[in-house]
Amino acid sequence: MQYIKLDKINLKSDPTINEKWVQSIIAKDPSILGLGEILLKDIERKQPRAGRLDLLFQDENNRRYCVELQLGKTDESHIIRTIEYWDLEKKRYPQYEHVAVIIAEDITSRFLNVISLFNSHIPIIAIQMNAIKFENQIGLQFITVLDETALQNYSEDEEQELQISVDRNYWEEKAPKKIVSLTDKLLSIIHDHIDRDVKLKYNKFYIGLERNGLINNFTTFKPRKMNIIIQPKLERNHDYDTMIENTGLDFLDYDTRDGRYRIKITEEDIETHEELLVRLFKDSEEYYNS
Repeated sequence: MQYIKLDKINLKSDPTINEKWVQSIIAKDPSILGLGEILLKDIERKQPRAGRLDLLFQDENNRRYCVELQLGKTDESHIIRTIEYWDLEKKRYPQYEHVAVIIAEDITSRFLNVISLFNSHIPIIAIQMNAIKFENQIGLQFITVLDETALQNYSEDEEQELQISVDRNYWEEKAPKKIVSLTDKLLSIIHDHIDRDVKLKYNKFYIGLERNGLINNFTTFKPRKMNIIIQPKLERNHDYDTMIENTGLDFLDYDTRDGRYRIKITEEDIETHEELLVRLFKDSEEYYNS
């Protein structure tokens, strides 16, 4: 194996590179940020009386990422601008969950501490960007140095304080009744194999579970237009990954923030893969309540 020395360069001091170039690279391939499966919603998004947001992304859970980019070191104005744009977007579109994302080549310990203070109240991610030069080519590497600890400080169980309880009609207006009724089929599996006292609990952002009046979200459900996403609470491991993938089910991702698998299923999947669902629900119930 041949070793190749890679040279890290400073983009801010490079006369041939500017922020627009980096912005276009990220816009074309947002996966390089390491934020999961996100799609570009807007670039240079105009803000009321406050300049332009560099990049806006959205994932399939309707979570939006307000990204502000800066070459060189981050500074006070970069942090304030990121939070200001996040706040404006959140107020303009309250139906979406918004996360502030700050990207810079150098996030010093001083400013990382400052961001951490905001992070206890605001969902904010700090990403350090490294530029690597090899011959006449430049590669970009993005490393998350601060994650959404504000969102990690509570689980879906505690979101009852932040979310509004709704009824079944709310979900049947968001998704077809046929899809919402899949939760009944999934609940029947839970009744037959785990506990008949478990009931559905309708929340604004997901359908959870309760037992004897107490939240027991060992799995949660998110009905969509054509399918439903199940989210069993499990520690990720290779066995679960392989088991899910071998069935051919649509394995979306693993939510590291809340420690849940996210699997898209249809009515046919429930009938075809009941044995797998039983295994996932049993293991998640044991894991959640251990």
